[in-house]
Amino acid sequence: MHILVIDGGHVEAEFREKFGPGHEYRFFYSDGYGIKGWDKFANGVGGDALATDVAFCFSKPSHSPDVYNLLGGLNCPVFFEVAWHSVALSKSEYSDGDFKGTVFGFCGLPTLLNRPLLEVSLYHEADREKLAATCAVLGTDYRVVADRVGLVTPRVICMIINEACFTVQEGTATMQDVDLGMKLGTNYPRGPFAWANAIGVARVYAVLEAMWDDTHDERYKVCPLLKRQALRGEPFNLLSS
Repeated sequence: MHILVIDGGHVEAEFREKFGPGHEYRFFYSDGYGIKGWDKFANGVGGDALATDVAFCFSKPSHSPDVYNLLGGLNCPVFFEVAWHSVALSKSEYSDGDFKGTVFGFCGLPTLLNRPLLEVSLYHEADREKLAATCAVLGTDYRVVADRVGLVTPRVICMIINEACFTVQEGTATMQDVDLGMKLGTNYPRGPFAWANAIGVARVYAVLEAMWDDTHDERYKVCPLLKRQALRGEPFNLLSS
């Protein structure tokens, strides 16, 4: 299978591990103005430019005209990373005449992609058969969840991280205490702060901000400690006492 991945460089290794070596991968990266290597891709240098069986997009098409044009020219299933928006929002950026492929949402956050189940959402209920066929060729099991901001796993994990930040901010425990307690008490693979660093603090912040904007539920109100780290572009310091 020919797989096109746009703006997924931060999970490239995890992506290849998830779907395995039996596919041909092409990774492209956008910078808000265009896609690196777009001219060669658009002109079919090195092969048919549209010989893509499935595409995964980690950015909103409106962020780059080349992303918009590239995806609009494909006639294959396209999965949008939708941890901080919805597949309906991604699809709304196209008119019916601009986009021919079937659209799905998926969870592609670091550490949450390479799991036994690919977490996906549907734009049309009628696309379930297409999803099953596509995932069969990709060689992955999957689970369909509601098309909502945060999906399921990102929403839960980011909420836990946010609550952990409030615990530390209030002086109840240290980051190290919280991480150790969660690993020993709940058998989580990582503590909340180590997990935030692995996902990327800015991405955790973006998910929570999107859920807050969508619901105005107090559970998703971002802790100032988390917001500060995200805006500074810094991971949590887990070495200090």
